[in-house]
Amino acid sequence: MMPLPIRALLLALACTLLAACGGGSDAGPARGVAAPAFEAMGLDGGVRRFPEDFADKPVIIDFWADWCRYCANSMTRIDRAWREHAASGLSVLAVNVAQDRATAAAFIERLGVGYSAVLDPGARITRDYGVKGLPMTIFVDRNGLISGKVIGELDDRLLAIQLDRILPETR
Repeated sequence: MMPLPIRALLLALACTLLAACGGGSDAGPARGVAAPAFEAMGLDGGVRRFPEDFADKPVIIDFWADWCRYCANSMTRIDRAWREHAASGLSVLAVNVAQDRATAAAFIERLGVGYSAVLDPGARITRDYGVKGLPMTIFVDRNGLISGKVIGELDDRLLAIQLDRILPETR
């Protein structure tokens, strides 16, 4: 466990990074446009390339951190949906915002989620997606286009609405 002063400093840094993530009230890519491409190191040490590694699959991209009060609930809901719709090709990519591998891995392990998680230590991906607060969840269809975005905790109703957009043939 990290000493409290270092943890507080990292929290302040992460908040500053999020505050600096762009201009307008709804920055980032709009619905109907291609989701920005990125490459990131996975918690397992492997590199994930989006969209290449997720071609022709509907994808949930979830931005999170262990200090985020609402991230755990959203992530466990996403995990249930991912397991339920795995046969339809649904993929999840959880993007940890500005935390080290050990902290992110401990949180994922504690939650018991099974989907892929990557690190965004410099918050470049976070900025490209216009993240203004955590959690933020982006829904990408099979064509790589953004079909929806939820800022804040994802509840079952919002998740179902977004899944209907990216998995219409299975719902």
